[in-house]
Amino acid sequence: MKAELSKWFAFDAAHHLLHVSEGHKCAQPHGHHYRVQVVVEGEVDPAVGWVMDFARIKQAVEPLIAQMDHHDLNELPGLANTTSELIAKWLWDRIAPQLPQLKSIAIAESDTSLCTYRGQ
Repeated sequence: MKAELSKWFAFDAAHHLLHVSEGHKCAQPHGHHYRVQVVVEGEVDPAVGWVMDFARIKQAVEPLIAQMDHHDLNELPGLANTTSELIAKWLWDRIAPQLPQLKSIAIAESDTSLCTYRGQ
């Protein structure tokens, strides 16, 4: 039996976009309340009845969330251009080695805007 697990995280951070047209509102420093959904997929272990412990996802993700929370995302190494797509990839590159069953990472920067990244 196969199943997906999703765990949500949240952080507040500032950023600005580097490659937008002059006068674009996102060229100026501003902030968001980001929500991050991490999805893993795998076979349910019949001995324990789960794909993995939610605590394992938390252990892989929370240190990264702590680096981002109440910081300027443009200052994080490897994340100069801070679009939702590139934030999702930045997280993927750091989480995937710890969670081989990683299926997707979604970044919501508002109630109406969501980006989902599924790796290469």
